[in-house]
Amino acid sequence: YVCSTWGNNHFKTFDGDIYQFPGICEYNFASDCRESYKEFSVHIQRALNSNNHSEIQYILLTIKDFTVYLRPKLVVVDGQIVKTPYYSSDVVIESNDIYTKVYAKLGLILIWNQEDALMVELDSKFNNHTCGLCGDYNGLPIYNEFIDGVANYNSITYGNLQKISKPNARCEDPDETQAIPSCNGHRDECERLLTSSAFVDCQFRLNLEMYIQACMQDKCACDGNEDSFCLCSTISEYSRQCSHAGGQPGEWRTQHFC
Repeated sequence: YVCSTWGNNHFKTFDGDIYQFPGICEYNFASDCRESYKEFSVHIQRALNSNNHSEIQYILLTIKDFTVYLRPKLVVVDGQIVKTPYYSSDVVIESNDIYTKVYAKLGLILIWNQEDALMVELDSKFNNHTCGLCGDYNGLPIYNEFIDGVANYNSITYGNLQKISKPNARCEDPDETQAIPSCNGHRDECERLLTSSAFVDCQFRLNLEMYIQACMQDKCACDGNEDSFCLCSTISEYSRQCSHAGGQPGEWRTQHFC
């Protein structure tokens, strides 16, 4: 099971909910949350880059007593900069110009494109034991993330609850009352892009509607600014998730598109 974040602040939980959360603090992305000893935790910090696009600045991965700090083109293990590939008894770290990948023996794989997109795959032994932006991995969408007992959270409230409090952090919580705009005007275009012939092998493997909704929100947020981050990040994610699910996406990028 995979949890991911990409593009314009989209998140997809282990249980399959897709939501948007534009926070720029450090957050618990996914952690083992059994009361006693935590086997792992993944924290992320996003920020806007010079083009005003949301990127992951760093990832902090803790496995038992072992810490891995990742920045683009930089891997630090227990405070020491290391060369990749890096091998230890608990973890393997590979890195090239495009991806950083971490394989942890306890049942975690982390893949980051060193920009906006992060994917964490977890062994099913962590079912019902996780917390963070990725949710509780109990197999039930919505429950315990956006509906907790009688409380009903929107995605911003839920995201703000995952903040790691740091004494000197200067970051504002996103406003919980902000409405996500209705973007129905973009439905046809997003549907056309995501059902193109390149993705024939993907439609039955993934929940297409969720990616259409994410694409529509991107189009709204981009507000007529047709740069490739706005248009392509959700389609790239759809393609990555399709491959991950065993599909074979075709070549969807062209000279004029993405």
